[in-house]
Amino acid sequence: MVVKTIQDNIFNSSAKHIAFAINAEGFNDSGFAGQVAATYWHELANCGKNEIGTVLSKTVGDKTFHALVCHSLHNGWGDNQAEVIKECFDKIPANGEPIATIAIGSGFIGKIAGASIRQIVCGMHESQQQIILYAGYTLEAVINCYNEEKEKTKAKIKRIDH
Repeated sequence: MVVKTIQDNIFNSSAKHIAFAINAEGFNDSGFAGQVAATYWHELANCGKNEIGTVLSKTVGDKTFHALVCHSLHNGWGDNQAEVIKECFDKIPANGEPIATIAIGSGFIGKIAGASIRQIVCGMHESQQQIILYAGYTLEAVINCYNEEKEKTKAKIKRIDH
């Protein structure tokens, strides 16, 4: 669940865990993943293929970076973005400690690959983890987004049932 939003540089976070998205093909040399690869986790830039839903982790100093495999360069983000994000966050072994993350999917690569910020935020909010979202959103906006998406899902189910 998103417990707090912060507008600051995530690398300044006091959280011991930092999560971010990577692609299934393993080419992670641009965007936020590229920043992490260049500074903390060099082998992440070309880490090889991984299945959607996989979480790769590496500890550097007092931070553990968690790369969430949640989209494909070839097939995009898919229709189940909320479920994949929730699944990935729930796999992180944070032991109750908060996990800092960015606005996953809001960068250039995410946008051209079809990321739905609304679905991704819903997945974060449904996670069992305590998530600190480093983005230009307020916590109220995150909760409102989550509630709106849940209402849309209920309305779709009702239309299908009738």
